[in-house]
Amino acid sequence: MIAKDDILAAFNFRHACKTFDPAKKISDADFGFILETGRLSPSSFGFEPWRFVVIQSPALREALKATVWGGQGQLPTASHVVAILCRKGGMRYDAAHIRHMMVDVQKLPEDKVAMKLDRYRKFQESDFRLLDSPRALFDWACKQAYVALGNMMTSAALIGIDSCPIEGYDVAATEALLVKEGVLDGEEFGLAVMAAFGYRINPQSAKTRQSMEEVVAWVR
Repeated sequence: MIAKDDILAAFNFRHACKTFDPAKKISDADFGFILETGRLSPSSFGFEPWRFVVIQSPALREALKATVWGGQGQLPTASHVVAILCRKGGMRYDAAHIRHMMVDVQKLPEDKVAMKLDRYRKFQESDFRLLDSPRALFDWACKQAYVALGNMMTSAALIGIDSCPIEGYDVAATEALLVKEGVLDGEEFGLAVMAAFGYRINPQSAKTRQSMEEVVAWVR
């Protein structure tokens, strides 16, 4: 097991790296490891709403600078850029993707499929009211994407790789560009968040956080 001090050191090492060293590239093995921690991340009901698209095209990255205002330094310099997409209507209880996950991926018998599907339907219809609007359903899927994002950034930090989450972009314009470039099926997926990975070129600024007392409450 990893020592607790090593884990905390990785959390202190990690910061939102705005500019990377363009001459330093992440190895295929190391980036495969980062992607694997995203793939293995937990999701609600285990239905994996995400798709990870690695954008290495210099031309597409340059085009994205027009709509991704929060990635001006990262897009041209990062070793790897990932767009995390999430399913839209495909996360409804009656969507083909949900049955695919239960039958083909989770290998559930039909009686378990029926039981899980009934619980999932009630969860969506009444517990969280996710079917009140397409936006509610998509936003719920995006929450899960951030779990994968956090795991990928932490796993990167644990092996000395820097990262930066990017959600500073014009959603409609960025999605339109990704659709135009054939990266995004706008009917099935939307853009949840982006992330850049690489190696820092500038020193890390001091980390600032609220105190433990300010962010933690105990109910005994």
